[in-house]
Amino acid sequence: MENHVLLVAPLALPLIIASLGMMAYKSRAAQRSIAIVGAVGQVIVAALLFQRIWEESIIVAQMGNWAAPFGISLVGDTFSGIMVLAVAVTSLAIFIYSLADIDEKREHYGYYPALALLTMAVNGTLLTGDVFNMFVWFELMLISAFMLLSIGNTREQLDGTVKYVVINLFSSAVFLLGIALLYGIVGSLNMADIAVKLEGYDNPGLITSISILFMVAFGLKAAVFPLFFWLPASYHTPPVAISAFFAGILTKVAIYVIARFYTLIFIQDVGYTHTILLWVGGLTMVIGVLGAAAQYEFRKILSIHIVSQIGYMIMGIALFTPMAILGTVFFVVNQIFVKMNLFLISGIANRLGGSFELKELGGLYKNYIWLGVMFLISAFSLAGFPPMSGFWAKFALIYAGLEIQAWVIVGVALGVSLLTLFSMVKIWAFAFWKPLPEGHSADTSDYKLRISTSNLLLLAMPVLLLTLLTILIGIFPEYLYAVSERAAEQLMGRTEYIEAVLRP
Repeated sequence: MENHVLLVAPLALPLIIASLGMMAYKSRAAQRSIAIVGAVGQVIVAALLFQRIWEESIIVAQMGNWAAPFGISLVGDTFSGIMVLAVAVTSLAIFIYSLADIDEKREHYGYYPALALLTMAVNGTLLTGDVFNMFVWFELMLISAFMLLSIGNTREQLDGTVKYVVINLFSSAVFLLGIALLYGIVGSLNMADIAVKLEGYDNPGLITSISILFMVAFGLKAAVFPLFFWLPASYHTPPVAISAFFAGILTKVAIYVIARFYTLIFIQDVGYTHTILLWVGGLTMVIGVLGAAAQYEFRKILSIHIVSQIGYMIMGIALFTPMAILGTVFFVVNQIFVKMNLFLISGIANRLGGSFELKELGGLYKNYIWLGVMFLISAFSLAGFPPMSGFWAKFALIYAGLEIQAWVIVGVALGVSLLTLFSMVKIWAFAFWKPLPEGHSADTSDYKLRISTSNLLLLAMPVLLLTLLTILIGIFPEYLYAVSERAAEQLMGRTEYIEAVLRP
């Protein structure tokens, strides 16, 4: 299969799914079938794309046969390839979960097409080699996310939607300003070409100032300190399937973009820009984990923990060594599976117990041992407990910090891991271990009245899939390690990327 086809397919297939879904809006069964078949197709396409990238290192497609930097470039390297594959796998999990989680009204008003468009926008952001097209894909992500957040029209949802959209519109404005300034300096929008032209630019102070603009824009989208306040107010309001997709994917896309920009374009004053990123990463870890420790609502704890875990990813980018970037790539991929899984588990707990409030839940482990076991696997992985998959991600980051004697950030990372474990133990103690609160019967019949067996099976299937992936990464970390190592080499050694994109 040609490289052009493989790079365009992750964009075209979701668009086809969305189009067919909108045409079949009168038939709930048709929409569901299109969504599931399309999601399976996305996994196949993403796997083929990653296989080609692994064989050829970096593949490029110039749209319309316009050579870079004049045309639109699609670029697939190891980092973008593994991200597209992770997005495809988790999209399939969300589509399956949605069959039992999303009500008929939301399906009628375009839930599945909106989710497919969001997937397309994410893939476009991951594969583009052009900063303006990246802005366009981000805007499509915002529009699709707005649709998904607002479907349902509850007061809480609309409140969260307004906060999400307003903050992201401001972020987009800053992003666009940065693009305009960058274009005014170098006269190009192609990222590889920008990187080359900035090497000889004689005003590094101006470039550093522009890099701060991009740091603010992407920092808002990634929810780093002190720009994270919108996330806990938004991510717990929509249905669980939507929350889980946002939690697993959207902030990680922003981290991907930060890694791309601050290893390819903005490396003129690493001592300044990356030191700021290091402080941001450390504070994001601490503030996020302390905020989560104070919560007693399942999804709010998980939402604020997104902030804390983002800090680790920023830490790896800021340390700016091959091992640190390796740790960031490993951490991002692992977090997509783990964080999404925890949100999906919270949805099952809510269906069984009737609430997201920990004080109103209880006895889940006694009545549903399988759910408790899968929660523990994901929770311990989130906390970095050996030998879970999260341990290997954090180990790489800690090792990278020790290599360059960054003692403070290493100490912060280790301390935050302990506090993360505290939050996960709190969820376990309240929702799974303690008896049911007064007013609930102590047997499983009280639960079974809340959800049918068929719906419970649909909810459990994606949780099992993501749990198995987490276990496999923990048992065989060398495979994701090898992928992360190659991704780090390509990010740190910019020459290969630049030559692949600008090759005549």
